[in-house]
Amino acid sequence: MRRRLVHTLGSVFGLIIFSGALWVLYHELQAYHLEDIAGHLRGFPGPRFFSALGLTILNYLIMTAYDSLALRYIQHPLFYGKTALASFIGYAFSNNMGFGMLAGGSVRYRLYSAWGLSALEITKVVGFCSLTLWLGFFTLGGVIFLLEPLAVPKVLHLPFASVYPLGVIFLALVAAYFLWSALRKKPLRIREWEFHPPSTHILLAQIAVAVLDWSLAGSVLYCLLPSAPNLSWPGFLGIYMLAQTAGMISQVPGGLGIFETMVLLLLSSAMPASEIFGALLVYRGIYYILPLCLAVVLLGTQEIVRRQERFHRLAKILGRVSTTVVSNLLALATFMGGAILLFSGATPAVGSRLEWLTDFLPLAVLEISHFLGSLAGMGLLLLARGLQRRLDAAYMFTIVLLVSGIIFSLLKGLDYEEAIVLSVVLAVLLLCRDHFYRKTALFSQPFGPGWIAAIVIMLLCSAWLGMFSYKHVEYSRELWWCFTFTDNAPRFLRSMVGVFGTALFFAVARLLRPAPPEPRLPGQEDLEKAGAIVRQSTRTYSNLAMLGDKFFLFNQKGNAFIMYGIEGRSWIAMGDPVGPEEEWAGLSWRFLEICDRYDGWAVFYEVRQAHLNLYLDLGLTLLKLGEEARVSLDTFSLEGHGRRGLRHTNRKLEKKGYSFEVIVPESVAALLPELKAISDAWLAEKNAREKKFSLGFFEEQYLQRSPVGIVRQNGKVIAFANIWQGAGKEELSMDLMRYLPEIHYGIMDYLIIQLMLWGKQEGYRWFNLGMGPLSGLNDHALAPIWNRLGAFVFHHSEHFYNFQGLRRYKEKFQPEWESRYLASPGGVA
Repeated sequence: MRRRLVHTLGSVFGLIIFSGALWVLYHELQAYHLEDIAGHLRGFPGPRFFSALGLTILNYLIMTAYDSLALRYIQHPLFYGKTALASFIGYAFSNNMGFGMLAGGSVRYRLYSAWGLSALEITKVVGFCSLTLWLGFFTLGGVIFLLEPLAVPKVLHLPFASVYPLGVIFLALVAAYFLWSALRKKPLRIREWEFHPPSTHILLAQIAVAVLDWSLAGSVLYCLLPSAPNLSWPGFLGIYMLAQTAGMISQVPGGLGIFETMVLLLLSSAMPASEIFGALLVYRGIYYILPLCLAVVLLGTQEIVRRQERFHRLAKILGRVSTTVVSNLLALATFMGGAILLFSGATPAVGSRLEWLTDFLPLAVLEISHFLGSLAGMGLLLLARGLQRRLDAAYMFTIVLLVSGIIFSLLKGLDYEEAIVLSVVLAVLLLCRDHFYRKTALFSQPFGPGWIAAIVIMLLCSAWLGMFSYKHVEYSRELWWCFTFTDNAPRFLRSMVGVFGTALFFAVARLLRPAPPEPRLPGQEDLEKAGAIVRQSTRTYSNLAMLGDKFFLFNQKGNAFIMYGIEGRSWIAMGDPVGPEEEWAGLSWRFLEICDRYDGWAVFYEVRQAHLNLYLDLGLTLLKLGEEARVSLDTFSLEGHGRRGLRHTNRKLEKKGYSFEVIVPESVAALLPELKAISDAWLAEKNAREKKFSLGFFEEQYLQRSPVGIVRQNGKVIAFANIWQGAGKEELSMDLMRYLPEIHYGIMDYLIIQLMLWGKQEGYRWFNLGMGPLSGLNDHALAPIWNRLGAFVFHHSEHFYNFQGLRRYKEKFQPEWESRYLASPGGVA
């Protein structure tokens, strides 16, 4: 809860800073019109533009040295072409989404994992690149702030008059890290991971590359600005670094708005504000947007190429991870497409294009296209969240809105530039259809503080852009009803009402949506509904649902469910979801979201190895719990040397008058008093109480739902076990197995043998003997600490629970062992 509050406050802080930046920008540009900036852009000098473009290309080439140095640091060299591809795509995304390296780290994980790097190595690469970036920032910023101590504008209300103190702090941080790296001999340990300090020559290379990177990034903008006699390159770098500092502190992705405001404030005394703002727009386009568009295309191309490569087994294993990365990137591209439509609707159309449209296009078509184009932009902002969650419905609606946006862009003013951008996003999205498969309700997905802040920022930007574009137009009520080809301001007003109305309606609808019901134990109707699904399940553990001690979460179709219990903050699902496997992903994500809504931890207990990719996709950590024993009934018999002990026990008890019988569910009620007496005596002799959740307990209604195997001696019932049957006769198992204390010690063996023989006769394929807790865990020195601890308990816990004895007992039946896992948030949780 504390972490969520901090995250929310951070988003609110970013929104406040962004709103203040918009107000400052509006104030600074009050004397200028949009036409001034547009005219400056149209007449932008070609040499300055191409110089900036060349420096941008050089800068992104220099950035590849980050990854090259990181791979050298971890001693895992790669072909430079692969390194350059991962570096360029990673930085194109991280530059636009902030310097947290999260987006860039996801891309690197997607690419490097397919090229043979382990998760630990990729983590080291991402951390090394992030550290290098900050080393360069602090080094260059510190030197510039000391040599050119820029005066801090009073409007910022900072406690220092110049950036000189910042320079001292920055260089002190660099010096401290340098000393730590030089003096520390032992690696830094974080849990089981080790990070070795880089050697001195690698550290110096880090600083040199990063300083060159930041210098080139600032030089791109310097080339775009008009020349000013009192503005030197070092002096401008000080302004650039201070503006970048403000952008990073704001937590706004890419420092959007904050960076521009700082540059405008600090440079407005040296040159006209309209020229500064025009240069900033070109800078955003060249240094941020253009590389991002190219990165999206390269990533899409890489995905196509990867589909043709048959030898990438690792890529197949990490397919779910790639789905997460691709969906995140496409969500970002869709979000940007929506922003483009909103910004286009807030600015005037090009006059010459409108004149050409007047010859054949009805005014009503233009007006409707403008209005609907803005609504499509708003829709794309909202649907981007659904794409991130890989929802099938979000994918389909996004395709429709992108196609509509392309058409509206052309009809409202021949805006072919934005139509091309939307077409590229559409093409990449169509190629990635397989990544969007979830059937969860479209708008049931939660919008976190970050998403809400991003959408609000885009709405504020579009409103600000429209107000700035038409500030020369005097407001009157008649504007709302003015419909002509040349009047752009009325169209902006109407579209903004539609956009904000849509946003408000969506927000109110979510606020008024009924709160999710508190979990409640199932009633008879729910048990019958679950029972129908259990009867279609091939795995016998699903019969635990019939105990009635667990909560149910059904999917929308009502043909699958998760059974779970709540202990503290842990919401623990018993086994994999029950029902058709194609429903598991959407149902599991819904379970995860409900847990998050109640600030709980989602845990899946005893899940199968075949479905681990589902839980990795959910972002959970996997821990091995032990192994489950299953006996193949096709080959089971009492013949042969290996089954000599079982054969002897069976014959001995039959000679003593023991007999086995299966009671159908309809006849169990008549035997319940005898079974209850046996159960009570068994519990008393074991000095135990009934267990629940993953094991059954004596409950009359539960026992009457399935057959019961009983053992008689001279006509008297002395032992019983209720039988779990899997659909299609795939698996057979038992839950409660209880007997009178004075009975012969071999009664358990006899009961299991007879159940197996009966199951084989009935045509069942497997008999499930249940878990061997903590068995199969490796105690190797390099194994995870959980495995080593579990192995230690398995071998040395005979004083309180004989794990090894249980394993040996089940080995008598010569089973096949299958691993079972715990999927949980990991860490302290």
